[in-house]
Amino acid sequence: MIERPSLTLGIEEEYLVVDHETRDLVREPCPEFHRRLEDLLGTRATREYLQCQVEVGTGVHRSVPAARAELAELRAGVAAAAAEFGYAPIAASTHPFARWREQTHTRKPRYDELRADLGLAVRRLLICGCHVHVGVEDEDLRIDLMNQAAYFLPHLLALSASSPFWEGEDTQLASYRLTVFDALPRTGLPDPLASFGEYRRLVDQLVSAGCIEDATKIWWDIRPSAKFPTLEQRVTDVCSRIEDVTCIAALFQSLMGFLFRLRSRNQRWRIYPATLIRENRWRAQRYGTTGKLVDHGRSVLAPFADLVEELIDLLSEEAEVLGCHAELLHARRIVAGGTSADRQRAAHAAAVAAGASPEAALRAVVDTLIDEFNPQ
Repeated sequence: MIERPSLTLGIEEEYLVVDHETRDLVREPCPEFHRRLEDLLGTRATREYLQCQVEVGTGVHRSVPAARAELAELRAGVAAAAAEFGYAPIAASTHPFARWREQTHTRKPRYDELRADLGLAVRRLLICGCHVHVGVEDEDLRIDLMNQAAYFLPHLLALSASSPFWEGEDTQLASYRLTVFDALPRTGLPDPLASFGEYRRLVDQLVSAGCIEDATKIWWDIRPSAKFPTLEQRVTDVCSRIEDVTCIAALFQSLMGFLFRLRSRNQRWRIYPATLIRENRWRAQRYGTTGKLVDHGRSVLAPFADLVEELIDLLSEEAEVLGCHAELLHARRIVAGGTSADRQRAAHAAAVAAGASPEAALRAVVDTLIDEFNPQ
């Protein structure tokens, strides 16, 4: 019998760096800014593909509250370093009005190769995401849980939505980020796989054919990490508020525990065709938490609020064991109060109603994101 996985936790977030005066992105931050980040946070804060981005990553934690505490420290450190240079970080998957053509990529061999290999598709990658790793030491179990967890990815995406604007225009989507990211190869839902060996053969074939160098260029919504003994969910937008990302982490960690518990009882979550999961993925992109997703067990559209209640019922036992039940219940508050995408639209509408110009209204959205970045 396979032992229960550790279900340890790590969180990675990508931020945008804005000029505090103009609210636009900082195209080329001062080199001293990154040196200051290193002074404050060491290797836990790194450069991302575009120079206007910063990525942070927590260490390995047993519980969501412990991961949250470190993430709060990381956010505070990034904000402190940014303030010294007249900058501010925001946690949103797109900037409300910045132009991708005006951005410059970080000069690193990997990023230079990506730009040369993927052309315009990667140049448009002015987006940020949040990745959550959960420790699953057994390789075949990692694949089995990945297959089953794919069903729930649209639910996580809907709760995280933070990218309603693109280059100054309301896209009418809650999460526009994925429409940009999906232009890259090897993205989207993973292939259903029978074992880790099958996954390894898939990667090896792409490497042998000269398509990729290694598994880090498999950019699925959920994947076996190429660096750690973890299952990594990558579908979610980065959340503007820290309490929202810790809710996402609690949901994902509890889901892994729930699916393992099913397996230990010789049960499993039904595997649905990718087309059906993609339908919910699209609906989550479009409507966030305000719309409906398909309940594939009943073949009906169900209000997202009802599905969240079902998720809480399914996962509460595991969340209690893992010490993240309060964070799990925060999903209700997201549904009731809105996602970052909802709050961004509300800030924009309020500014317009107060007589702001189109440009000033978009800057007001950035102000909201700056205010929400720091833990309360």
